[in-house]
Amino acid sequence: MDKYKISIDQLGMNDNFESDGEMIPLVADDDEHSGENVKVPGVLPILPLRNTVLYPGVIVPITLGRQKSLHLIRELQLSRGYFGAVAQKDPKIDDPGFNDLFDIGTVAKIIKVLEMPDNSTSVIIQGKKRFKIDSVVSKEPYYTAKVTGLSDVYPADDEKKEFEAIVSSVKDLSLRIIKTSNNIPAEASFAIRNIENKEFLINFVCSNSDVKIEEKQKFLEFDELKKRGMYLLEVLVKELQLLELKNDIQSKVRLDIDQQQREYLLHQQIKTIQDELGASPVEQEVKDLKEKATKKNWSKEVKKSFEKELDKLQRLNPATGEYSVQYSYLQTLIELPWNEYTKDNFDLNRARKILDRDHHGLDQVKDRILEHLAVLKLKGDLKSPIICLVGPPGVGKTSLGKSVAEALGRKYIRMSLGGVHDEAEIRGHRKTYIGALPGRIIQNVKKAGAANPVFVLDELDKIGNSFHGDPASALLEVLDPEQNMAFHDNYLEIDFDLSKVLFFATANTLATISPPLLDRMEIIDVSGYIIDEKVEISRRHLIPKAMENHGVPKGTVVLSKSVIAYIIEKYTRESGVRELNKTFARLFRKIALKIATDETVKKNLIVSDVVEFLGVEKYSKEKSLGNEFAGVVTGLAWTAVGGEILFVESSVSKGNGKLTLTGNLGDVMKESAVLALEYLRSHASQYGIDDSVFEAWNVHVHVPEGAIPKDGPSAGVTMITSLASVYTQRKVKDKLAMTGEITLRGKVLPVGGIKEKILAAKRAGVKEIILSEDNRKDISEIKEVYLSGLEFHYVKTISDVLDIALLKEKVVNPIKIV
Repeated sequence: MDKYKISIDQLGMNDNFESDGEMIPLVADDDEHSGENVKVPGVLPILPLRNTVLYPGVIVPITLGRQKSLHLIRELQLSRGYFGAVAQKDPKIDDPGFNDLFDIGTVAKIIKVLEMPDNSTSVIIQGKKRFKIDSVVSKEPYYTAKVTGLSDVYPADDEKKEFEAIVSSVKDLSLRIIKTSNNIPAEASFAIRNIENKEFLINFVCSNSDVKIEEKQKFLEFDELKKRGMYLLEVLVKELQLLELKNDIQSKVRLDIDQQQREYLLHQQIKTIQDELGASPVEQEVKDLKEKATKKNWSKEVKKSFEKELDKLQRLNPATGEYSVQYSYLQTLIELPWNEYTKDNFDLNRARKILDRDHHGLDQVKDRILEHLAVLKLKGDLKSPIICLVGPPGVGKTSLGKSVAEALGRKYIRMSLGGVHDEAEIRGHRKTYIGALPGRIIQNVKKAGAANPVFVLDELDKIGNSFHGDPASALLEVLDPEQNMAFHDNYLEIDFDLSKVLFFATANTLATISPPLLDRMEIIDVSGYIIDEKVEISRRHLIPKAMENHGVPKGTVVLSKSVIAYIIEKYTRESGVRELNKTFARLFRKIALKIATDETVKKNLIVSDVVEFLGVEKYSKEKSLGNEFAGVVTGLAWTAVGGEILFVESSVSKGNGKLTLTGNLGDVMKESAVLALEYLRSHASQYGIDDSVFEAWNVHVHVPEGAIPKDGPSAGVTMITSLASVYTQRKVKDKLAMTGEITLRGKVLPVGGIKEKILAAKRAGVKEIILSEDNRKDISEIKEVYLSGLEFHYVKTISDVLDIALLKEKVVNPIKIV
């Protein structure tokens, strides 16, 4: 039986007292079924156990603390009798009653009593047989109770193989758990391997399993060994899975820690090497940032924020992605021109010369810039205005900003807003996003290196919006002098002062710009140029530039004013000079080719030479169509590319009074035609028209160039004049153009775009223009050079228009309309 014995040291008590190496048997010295042969007395003394369930055949050490328990053990030590070991339900109860104990326990006997050095008493006990408490006998001096012995039920013959398989599985799982667990001593596997008694093996594993006391009690309450073994098997499987999961997690954590330790050691080695060689790159970067920070003229708030972010950088591992994000952010703070301004040049005469040198005309804009300079010179400080230049393409709106920057001695920035549809383009992204950057406003100010540049926001009318946000709304803060002193960029998260920036916005039309944005800007109309101005611009700027760009030596070719005017009229049709610039480029490319191939080039070019280089004329000169036909009237229109003349043609045919409108007209223009016809119906007698003709004749109104959409109310006076002419068959005054909106009461209302329309009229050879009386103020603001050769008629009513426009004379071959 030696292989069923264990020493006191193996029971874990060698730390508390000196043993003599005595061996304690794991099972009784009788045969393996000796527990079943124990005769259970009818009355047993009861010993409550904390956190322990005793099984038949199993030996366990217990420490006694209660007086009742000590009294019981002292008596039994002398009598060597049996007692009942019963687990208590709640181990926290110091003096349990019978209700605090489980009903089923194990008959036990004392193997050895040990007096410990700390005056406590430990007892080694062995279970013999299960029993059930029937009733209480006494409570003093210790508990006694009537009990009934319970026998284990062994498997039947046909279940023995299955039982053996269960026991074998229990042994295998127990060994795997011992091997997997770090808390079970290796000797336990030796004990498991050497247990051959199946009942004892199950009880031994049940006793040592890592489960709650309720689970252990449940093992004990099974009468059938097979069921006890099956339930134990389920518990062991769960315990093994849990152990494997714990070990897997610990292994992963250990790998991570090992990797971190390895990286730490490597970094320490690198640091040591770098210390030998000199300062590390990271330390050098931090040192450079600190040095640059000492030279910055920033506020206390910005300085505090910078130092806080720098401290954060020093705590970060340089190998992490967050380090580079933080470093980029600090670099941006350093590179921004906080309170750094260029000195303005207050020489107003010099500023005027520079503006006049680079741009012909644009007097209103130049005056506004000089006014700002004058106030700045006198006062020393002034919030910069937000100026919006509105006009057709190619009139010099964008390039004006560069001239203003030179005149003021400031840095120049241009930012195109065409197609921008993301608010982050203006305000930037928060720096927590990967690849985050400041908005384009802050980026451009950083590029300029000064906090008071001239900043051109180009193509403001072409800004878009999408689900990413509305950039136009983000610009409200940028372009508000009362707010932009504390512009908030999402990336910086610190307010930046834009109040010293001189913003110029450019647009072709105001129609697509939001009203709140318009309200924050000072609108200046930049109209197109007349031919004389274009000739001067060509001579001073376009031709010298084109010759230089194409390598044509100065003085090789000379263009007279008449030739330049011919090119303007026959090869361009625009308010600005962009197409004209391209035309000169094409001309000098041809000349450069001739020079490069050693061909002869005439110095003074004439019209025929221009035709040879540029090809046939692209445009015929716009001109009014004369007054040979009834119902043909010249109107004036405004477009995004400047003014145009517009012809309205009317004709009548016998029918039932139907009105037909053609020429790709918009709703407003169609309404003007209907309104004109209705006014003529109601005032027919005033103009000698028989009322019956409106029912007997169809009228057709057409506006030529039908591929081009047309709309707006300004053709109202042209419509009514055309209809009056066709119904009366009277001639319209020659070289006359008109523009104005009409009402059903016969009033003529003012319209916009007057300067552009006047330029279009001059190009077409018009001599007289009819305008609303309320447009007189617009004419007074236009320079005399644009008005020369024109006669203006200011009208209040439709009658005034028709009195001026219609001649008494009938057209040739008039139609008899009755």
